[in-house]
Amino acid sequence: MRVMLKATLDTEKSSEAIKGGKLPELLKATMDRIKPEAAYFMPEEGQRSCVFVFDMQDSSELPPLAEPFFTQLGAKVEVSPVMDLDDLQKGLSALG
Repeated sequence: MRVMLKATLDTEKSSEAIKGGKLPELLKATMDRIKPEAAYFMPEEGQRSCVFVFDMQDSSELPPLAEPFFTQLGAKVEVSPVMDLDDLQKGLSALG
């Protein structure tokens, strides 16, 4: 299932991770693990944030993926199912 993971990072913890070189390592490890079809990094509501869109095979993948964001960056993590246009059209065609 295609999902979007959005992580909003704690400013103090993420600043420490940048200074210590841990933030680039965590982001690379995350991207190597999930191989996202898209990844974006931006400020949102005054905090560092990132968004990854990727295929999650099983919900059991979520804890090892989200925990580093929680424990190392004090992040707020949201995961939502998402669709591309083909998925939407397929779903709509099933309605009737």
